[in-house]
Amino acid sequence: MQLLANAQIATMTEKSGGYALIQDGALVIQDDRIAWVGARADLPQHYAGAALQDLGGRLVTPGLVDCHTHIVFGGDRAREFEMRLEGASYEEIARAGGGILSSVNATRAADDAELLARALPRVDHLIAEGATTLEIKSGYGLTVADEMKMLRVARQIGEKRAIHIKTTWLAAHALPAEYKDDRAGYIRDVVIAGMDAAHAEGLIDAVDGFCEGIAFSRDEMAAIFDHAHALGLPVKLHAEQLSDLHGAAMAAGRGAISADHLEWLGQDGIDAMAAAGTVAVLLPGAFYTLRETRLPPVQALRDAGVPLALATDSNPGTSPLTSLLLTMNMGATLFRMTPAECLAGVTAHAARALGLSDRGTLAAGQRADLAIWNVDHPAELTYRIGFNPLHARIFGGDLV
Repeated sequence: MQLLANAQIATMTEKSGGYALIQDGALVIQDDRIAWVGARADLPQHYAGAALQDLGGRLVTPGLVDCHTHIVFGGDRAREFEMRLEGASYEEIARAGGGILSSVNATRAADDAELLARALPRVDHLIAEGATTLEIKSGYGLTVADEMKMLRVARQIGEKRAIHIKTTWLAAHALPAEYKDDRAGYIRDVVIAGMDAAHAEGLIDAVDGFCEGIAFSRDEMAAIFDHAHALGLPVKLHAEQLSDLHGAAMAAGRGAISADHLEWLGQDGIDAMAAAGTVAVLLPGAFYTLRETRLPPVQALRDAGVPLALATDSNPGTSPLTSLLLTMNMGATLFRMTPAECLAGVTAHAARALGLSDRGTLAAGQRADLAIWNVDHPAELTYRIGFNPLHARIFGGDLV
């Protein structure tokens, strides 16, 4: 049993969006769970004999949760980034072998070991900033074998590193060249058949899709979600990033745990998400990289009581970002979220966006996944740019 004392503790249990901060707090860890948290003066006598760690007034928060990433992929798209800045159009980049299909080709060509070796340094950067839970999507294989390969690598990351991995089936990400004239065949042969195979192997924790004019329609995604539900899998959706196809409303109507991006989200989607308890996952890294100008409707989501999460969207093309701290700063500077909203966005609400109720807040019974910071106030985590004040990370009760 461990006793952490002389700390500021941001429990993130306040539903109104504050830190629920305890000054001069204490926290007791027993095995992999939090046994007690509160003001040090109120510590029950039977915990007084626990091994004491004096934190010297440091800040304790829940371990950070990155609830939307594509962090397993082959190759990179740095040259494409350069070409775009030199004035090349999307069509010109595609003709030169760029775009999502370049990531597909590189991912297909890489074996498990190469994908793992490439992904681990990206994951290590997130861990070094206090991450304890990470979602990883497939979506760059676009064959059954290659999508499953990506998810097996994602599971291996959780074995190689002290971080909890949640996997998401995203075969409905793009249409590969070999199916360009057979959308129904791709959905049948790869999205649905692959979902069945990956689920049977225990590789899927949720199902996602890209609902957009350049990807899959609302009706196509609805059918895919119905199949996911038949397998008992939760669903989420890339929605309203480039246009309003009303995908978020459809997803919320099917009980989606999250809808992500949302720059073009309309009131119907907001109302449906509020009614369903669907989390809005905002992705400022993609907004920044693509130099978008249309902001997600943050105030309308607030007004409706929709929880706001933040994530890196770490991917090779539109958000080559591996920093949740920078994501928080972007959430504040680009989307005008408050620092408290940003911290809730990568803790309590991010956990909710993954359907996880046992983390993201500091309370008795929760997983002992903690981040300890060398800061004087929680707002510093959002305020600083390019500075990592992490002092220590506790994962499942263990200092790692």
